[in-house]
Parts: sequence; structure tokens; C-alpha cells
Amino acid sequence: HVQLVESGGGSVQAGGSLRLSCAFSGFTYSGHCMGWFRQAPGKEREGVARIATGSGNTDYADSVKGRFTISRDDARQTVSLQMNSLRVEDTAMYYCAAEPSPVPQPLALHEYRHWGRGTQVTVS
Repeated sequence: HVQLVESGGGSVQAGGSLRLSCAFSGFTYSGHCMGWFRQAPGKEREGVARIATGSGNTDYADSVKGRFTISRDDARQTVSLQMNSLRVEDTAMYYCAAEPSPVPQPLALHEYRHWGRGTQVTVS
């Protein structure tokens, strides 16, 4: 049974930082594509960042490049999203997602079969 559990959300002032973590279980860690997505009220869910757990390759949405960093902890089987210089428009529910193989469109929702329940980030 695949399980993804996000943590680290909260409320922060604009310009501040938060670190989200995604702990996962129920599948082999290596060879997965792990992503962070977000959904703001009234908007569609969008890709934010992804990392390939084997190669470590990363991709970012243009809106977060230079501010967000995705990373992995092999020993703890977690994937984190460090968010700096947060903006009001970063306010959203943030979701962790996983797919057990490389994907052609790393920031596209349809590429991922496994999802966490989300953690709220509010920037004011």
C-alpha cells in the first residue's frame, strides 16, 4: 500500500521560508519520480517541482525557480521542498506525488498515480 504523508505547512509572512517534507512508504524508493504540486483556491492544481530519486535530476515551474529547492533524503525516504522568498501567490495546498518510473512530463499531474493528502501553506 503506497502512502505519502506531507508535513511542514503553515502560515508565514511574505518573504519568509517554509520547508515541506514528504515521507513515503509502500514502494521501492529508487527509480521513482517524486513531485510537489499545489492548488490554490479556485485554481487548477499545478506542478511546482520534481526530482528523480535515481539520478537526482530536478525540474521547477518558472514561478518558483530560484526560490524553491527540491531535495531527497535517501536514508529517510523523504523528499523535501525548501521554499524561500515566499509570496502571497504561493498560498495553496501543497501535495506530494510519486510515480514509480521516469515520466516524460515531470510537472504534469496525469503522470503521477500516487498522491498525498496535502499540507496547507498560507503566505500573507
